[in-house]
Amino acid sequence: MDMIFDFQPGQIVSLEHDDQNLYAEVIQVVVSRQLCWVRPLLLVTHTPEIPIITDLRDGADLLWPGELFRPALDTEVITFLGQLLAKEPKSELDTTAKSKLHQFIHQLWQAYQERVRSAE
Repeated sequence: MDMIFDFQPGQIVSLEHDDQNLYAEVIQVVVSRQLCWVRPLLLVTHTPEIPIITDLRDGADLLWPGELFRPALDTEVITFLGQLLAKEPKSELDTTAKSKLHQFIHQLWQAYQERVRSAE
């Protein structure tokens, strides 16, 4: 059975691309279309010094191919969530955060499309 069907609402999942991880909360799994409806929480950019955390809690939800997600491990996400939850959420997502999310999703989608084409 595919891992996507094991995702539960409220579960934290991760999308990975290059040196970035998007952590999101599962809202619903759309089994018939093999999609996962998620609410982005944070984008972590791993750097040699300290990770850069971008707060995405007030951004738009995503409906994304479920096969690209993996369950986030508690040990990898707890520190990031702790730092994020210590801050008050903004009333709306700032333009820098929107831009970072858009760029991440665009790059991930391009990589996914290339992978699909090469598999054909």
